[in-house]
Amino acid sequence: MLPTTAPKGRSPSSVRPNPETKNQWARDDPAFVVICSLLLIVATSAYCAAYDHSTAHAVFVVISVLLFHFLITGVALASCCWFLTNTYLREETPNSHVVEQRVEWLYAFDVHCNSFFPMFVMLYVIHYFISPLLVAHGFIPLLLSNLLFMVAISYYHYLNFLGYDVLPFLERTTFFLYPIGVVIILSPILILSGFNPSRYVMNIYFSQQL
Repeated sequence: MLPTTAPKGRSPSSVRPNPETKNQWARDDPAFVVICSLLLIVATSAYCAAYDHSTAHAVFVVISVLLFHFLITGVALASCCWFLTNTYLREETPNSHVVEQRVEWLYAFDVHCNSFFPMFVMLYVIHYFISPLLVAHGFIPLLLSNLLFMVAISYYHYLNFLGYDVLPFLERTTFFLYPIGVVIILSPILILSGFNPSRYVMNIYFSQQL
């Protein structure tokens, strides 16, 4: 599992794609996407078992989370990163004989999957076990919920940055770190305003049980 989930720039050379022979950076097989999907289904089912009392609604929640939290959001984010890297972040190649390299869309989605997994652990697994505390009223649950979301989202963007920074034909990849600054600035504002992201997300799916 570790070689599969390791960021591209930190993976062993035996499992790292070789662009000189394949001219390809993305994984050849969809195993990690399947693994993430299955883990997300299991985690969401655990939430439904704890907070939902309708089988039909539980199935709806599982499908919704899988589609919107991982696949559709991943496709949208990968498409944005794919467009930005190929349009604005590629190095100029003065030698016209050099083969032009571009970021593959599949690689962009691969980076999303790598970045999503630690966020999944924090916001779906750890969050599940401490959710009774996080959805409670009071300042401590409010603070802990915002800190957990801040760390998870920031780490997602950090791994996203690493995924593109390892590509030798890209420059100014620190652009992908900017969202972390936005998250850090927004977090105290949300805390002071009394916004609890855990209660907000849980109320979307299990409003009658909270």
